[in-house]
Amino acid sequence: MACLKMKKYSLWLVAAVAVTLIASCRTSKNAADTVSTATPPHASYVPATDVDTVCYAIGVNFGNGLRESMNNFPGGETNMKALKEGFLHAINSDTAQVMTAEAAQAYIQSFMMAIQQKDAAAEKEKGDRFLAEHRTAEGVITTESGLQYRILKQGDGAKPTAENQVQVHYTGKLLDGTVFDSSVERGEPATIPLTGVIAGWTELLQLMPVGSKYQVWIPSELGYGPQGSGQTIKPNSVLEFEVELLGIESGE
Repeated sequence: MACLKMKKYSLWLVAAVAVTLIASCRTSKNAADTVSTATPPHASYVPATDVDTVCYAIGVNFGNGLRESMNNFPGGETNMKALKEGFLHAINSDTAQVMTAEAAQAYIQSFMMAIQQKDAAAEKEKGDRFLAEHRTAEGVITTESGLQYRILKQGDGAKPTAENQVQVHYTGKLLDGTVFDSSVERGEPATIPLTGVIAGWTELLQLMPVGSKYQVWIPSELGYGPQGSGQTIKPNSVLEFEVELLGIESGE
């Protein structure tokens, strides 16, 4: 199963790389040299040298990355004036700078952690509410662990054990319907060990006779938990799968 983050936090990486590269464009002849901001380049600006060109290119890359990130800025709308002031103070070693580099890094980390914790708590609340309401839906069976499933097709083959590998077709979705992984779309079944998947899958597969197709809703505790997985599966996400058990292979 593919392990799939969050694009909305990419702004900080873009900014960090840009600051490092732009700093390399400053002349080394005089450590006190500063970046001129009095007359910004106009639309017909033409770099005069290779160094001018690469510095301009870095600026273009930084601007494009920043523009793309602003719509998903964590915590609220981007304050471009504050960003510009901090950037210019740092690159010019301005005495008006109100944060050291260390303090700035610590604040960014603290801010991002608080945003991520808030998002994770909201996702957990949403998932718990869904599962509480969904357990009474027609055909839904809830196990002691909190796993919920519905039988779409009941096979008559053997059931796998935790020591087995199985061949399956599956489609994984978020609660909003976003597909994050699908062997069906790839057109090729997956062969997986029951001990090598999330706990919700290990439990479900041992309930299924070969030939069965189940729909399952996996609480975050039986999925990827507070860590999430990649860009798509947020921390504390409830996951929905359709799983068809095609066959059982002996354990390794």
